[in-house]
Amino acid sequence: METSNFIKTIMENDIKNKKHDEIITRFPPEPNAYLHIGHARAIITNFESAKAFGGYTNLRFDDTNPAKEDAEFVEAIKEDLKWLGYTPKNVFYGSDYFEKTFEKAILLIKKGLAYVCDLSQEEMSKYRGTLNEPGINSPYRDRSVEENLDLFMKMREGVFPDGSKTLRAKIDMASPNINLRDPALYRIMHINHHRTGNAWCIYPMYDFAHPLQDSFEGITHSLCSLEYDNHRPLYDWVINNCEVDSIPHQYEFGRLNITNTIMSKRYLKMLVDSKKVKGYDDPRMPTLVGLRRRGYTPDSIKNFILETGLSRINSTVNSEMLDHFLREDLKLKATRPMAVINPLKVTITNYPSDQIEYLEVLNNVENEELGTRKIAFSNELYIDRDDFILEKPNKHWKRLAKDVEVRLFGAYFIKCNDVVYDENGNIIELLCTYDVNTKSGSGFNERKPNGTIHYVEAKTAQKALFLQFEPLILDNNDEELSFLERVNPNSYKETYGYVEESLKDAKPNDKFQFLRTGYYQTDYDSKPGSLIFNCITALKSSVK
Repeated sequence: METSNFIKTIMENDIKNKKHDEIITRFPPEPNAYLHIGHARAIITNFESAKAFGGYTNLRFDDTNPAKEDAEFVEAIKEDLKWLGYTPKNVFYGSDYFEKTFEKAILLIKKGLAYVCDLSQEEMSKYRGTLNEPGINSPYRDRSVEENLDLFMKMREGVFPDGSKTLRAKIDMASPNINLRDPALYRIMHINHHRTGNAWCIYPMYDFAHPLQDSFEGITHSLCSLEYDNHRPLYDWVINNCEVDSIPHQYEFGRLNITNTIMSKRYLKMLVDSKKVKGYDDPRMPTLVGLRRRGYTPDSIKNFILETGLSRINSTVNSEMLDHFLREDLKLKATRPMAVINPLKVTITNYPSDQIEYLEVLNNVENEELGTRKIAFSNELYIDRDDFILEKPNKHWKRLAKDVEVRLFGAYFIKCNDVVYDENGNIIELLCTYDVNTKSGSGFNERKPNGTIHYVEAKTAQKALFLQFEPLILDNNDEELSFLERVNPNSYKETYGYVEESLKDAKPNDKFQFLRTGYYQTDYDSKPGSLIFNCITALKSSVK
């Protein structure tokens, strides 16, 4: 899907004006969580934009805050990119540049543009001022270059405890942009790093490390979300004052919000920690591992992101749009077996009880290239309970009712003659007859059935667990409640039913369009004899 946007227009002009010979972008996640669909926009935007001009994209892990980072997340992020179909030209880590970044900090100190500050984080916040009031200079702002160099080296050597000192840029405490009011460049953290161990006890802040890393890698277009718009002056300050060889430029695009979808790493972690979900790969989660387990395809996510476009403002799209692209991707790829999720037994009273007949049907009536399969038919069947009503209510009812005739998909006409009740008055069985002359494909056209319904032959049926999902959080939930109190109690539902015999060996990740039911994927925990299917989405949009 070819799409254009303002980022591509900028890149096109930069190539045309020979500002750059090659477009180089990067995707720089912090390895402190699993990626969610919001990150997919950044991934796809970076990779597709560079690819459109014959350039490339690096994967760079922003591992400058070891307190929150873990190698588990590094591997998960690599797997997410691979699943989406993207291969970075290089895989780098912020920690690859710790020494070079430290040298740039020394340079700033020598130029009188950075100083060691003893204010606590709380005091720094107080000195910073507000949007309406200028900040106040730190009492340590005028330390000499020699004293700052000495103190900074001691910070690296581990002489000082956590939080006792920071290295700050010397910019302008009266700047209207609070990010330029002497921001911290380094902080002390005596903590083990997942790659460098205990080699370092000072770590650069994101706003200092990131522009330098972009420069070290020769990044031409540093793409980020709109929340970093007011950080760009600091980005440029670092680039302009650190005497770098390559000059990157930051461009911001609007965040993508999706209705009824949680787009916060903090909230997603809260769901996992509180055990409201089974993990980051719970099929209800908007994490890429969760979407993958539920059954969304890389192409459906990619086409969804590209179709929503890219703008300079934040936007919100309906979650049904993602489901639309899932249907579009699978409608010609997925086979269409039959599954009965809410089973009601049917006995064909005039069919031999010792006989099972196999009928040949197309795997996908819209794509004959997917071939055919055999489906069973006998005197014992299951239909969906929602396909039967005792008395036909009106002419619009195109399913089974008492004394009404319907076609079973790929099989015969059946007619319900009687019903069987349990002791509570619930219908538990339908007694029907079939017409041998109405076999599908026979050309029979003497009368028209009241619609076509699906079924599963009972003697060969495979029992299965169907998992149905709703959004974890609904946008119209009471916002006065706490986040966890707003979790949708109907977000997860288990239902036992049956699938046809052809699915007995269904493997995890296999995707199907269950006839007249919806799109499903075989769950990771599924196995022969204990089949589990995740509902990805219904056949049609529920938006009215």
